[in-house]
Amino acid sequence: MASSSPSSSSAVKRLSNLSNHLCPTNSNPLVKVSAQVSQALSTGLPVVALESTIISHGMPYPQNLETAKEVEAIVRDNGAVPATIAILDGVPCIGLNLEQLERLARMGKSAQKTARRDIAYVVATKRNGATTVSATMFFAAMVGIPLFVTGGIGGVHRHGEHTMDISSDLTELGRTPVAVVSAGVKSILDIPRTLEYLETQGVCVAAYKTNEFPAFFTKTSGCKVPCRLDIPEECARLIDANRKLNLGNGVLIAVPIAKEYSASGSLIESAIQQALTEAREKNITGNAETPFLLARVNEITGGASLASNIALVKNNAAIGAKISVALAQLLK
Repeated sequence: MASSSPSSSSAVKRLSNLSNHLCPTNSNPLVKVSAQVSQALSTGLPVVALESTIISHGMPYPQNLETAKEVEAIVRDNGAVPATIAILDGVPCIGLNLEQLERLARMGKSAQKTARRDIAYVVATKRNGATTVSATMFFAAMVGIPLFVTGGIGGVHRHGEHTMDISSDLTELGRTPVAVVSAGVKSILDIPRTLEYLETQGVCVAAYKTNEFPAFFTKTSGCKVPCRLDIPEECARLIDANRKLNLGNGVLIAVPIAKEYSASGSLIESAIQQALTEAREKNITGNAETPFLLARVNEITGGASLASNIALVKNNAAIGAKISVALAQLLK
């Protein structure tokens, strides 16, 4: 047998760096990958996946559209290609154009909030779905995007020991090899129990430039993290090692909100307690609870929490893009 050429050998080596869990782009006929994202993936350029629930359920139109466009611009400005993910008319779309972004923003809450469990139904019935963390991770892994940026992940709900209300984001992190950059866990949730659950799932939890796990609206939660990373290159090496070892799970990189946007911890906690009481009184549970709680906390705080939410998403996008660039350079 003829020996392989240096170029084919290096190509095989690059492919071997990818986890067995990640499939080639455009490999699934049900999924539509935008031309820009497809080209970036095929040439080894950095790509950052973005969710769409924050567009449909996170804030009203047109603020949601402007925020989505600004977040994508931040990713581009920091050297990566943004890939916002959503299901439109039953077609999972990886990378939305401006027309699709506006359509989703105008839909608002009429788009179905789509976690992993909902994907097949939304596709089969040709509905419109805004992807949560779990669904976005699933599609990112399917097409080979190694990193995803969001505001905050879901987790174990307060009183979850009685209700068993645990976000599918956590189990997705335990079985899907995509790195997630977030401002920690939404502070409306039970952060200590969420971290315990992530440990059970075998998920590496790291904090960026801090030893403490951030609490979404605030920089601190009182919970220490097992790993600290201080520069994008360190984050990239962790993601690369996790994938090369074929551990099969994701990595959570928690980035604290910038100090100037950090809300008062006591103010937020008071608002959360009031919102939780109202949710119980109105019997709001399941996937309707988080949007309700975030909206009520924003109302109670006079809009301060939404401003913080937008600021932290933008900060995460900038840092996530830098990590994606460092990872792409590492894999070359």
